[in-house]
Amino acid sequence: MSLPTPSSSARAVVTGASSGIGEALAESLARRGHSLTLVARRQDRLRALADRLAAQYLVTVDVEACDLSDRAHREALLAKLAHVDVSILCLNAGFATYGGLAALDPAREREQVELNVTAVHDLTVALLPRLLERGSGAILITGSTAGNQPSPYNATYAATKAFANTLAESLHGELAGTGVTCTLLAPGPVRTEFAEVSHLGKVEEMLPAFAWVTAGEAAEAAVRSMASGRRRVVPGATAKLQNIGGQHAPRSILNPILRKVYGGMR
Repeated sequence: MSLPTPSSSARAVVTGASSGIGEALAESLARRGHSLTLVARRQDRLRALADRLAAQYLVTVDVEACDLSDRAHREALLAKLAHVDVSILCLNAGFATYGGLAALDPAREREQVELNVTAVHDLTVALLPRLLERGSGAILITGSTAGNQPSPYNATYAATKAFANTLAESLHGELAGTGVTCTLLAPGPVRTEFAEVSHLGKVEEMLPAFAWVTAGEAAEAAVRSMASGRRRVVPGATAKLQNIGGQHAPRSILNPILRKVYGGMR
């Protein structure tokens, strides 16, 4: 099993590419010779990254500024991608909210579901048939160890990542033998702008330095796992412990523990 052969006419599409894991995924793929289509809201950041990757790795890098939480914007993006030979699809864009669900902004919660769930599903459903037609391709869906467990005060995010985790692993089995693979990236703590976007200032104070992996480490593990056709990759020792605990510990034990942990992050 391997990634599709790089081609100047094909594109690896990376969402959430303006920072963090998405930016690192773009670099990891460009380093391997893949031309790219970068998708995120912040066009200035995308353009700067595109110019750097194109110059450094001699690949073609296209930029599509798009708010994937907006359905009209998604439709416009998919209309453009209809004319692109997509060989790799990295669905990485997402954000979290923290706090009691009753007290959170309903509009922001809907936006989170649109981005973390509906956009992932829309892009997968739209582009998967074309990957199957070409007979080769790879999909990466960024889920989370949070999707394995109940997360009081982090309820919407955990629920959306449960969807992402299950979709990715289901597709992995469904696509066996087709030439197209689907890999789940299920990270734990990663040093990115995620905490800032999610207004989670206390998270870096609560977790020791050794608990974190870098965005580059997470992305490189993800791309290597795509290349080998793996079902799931969980980068870092802390994430692996979270993964095991979330999958196997009784909910009656997890719920009060995580209520205290996430309650302290508010």
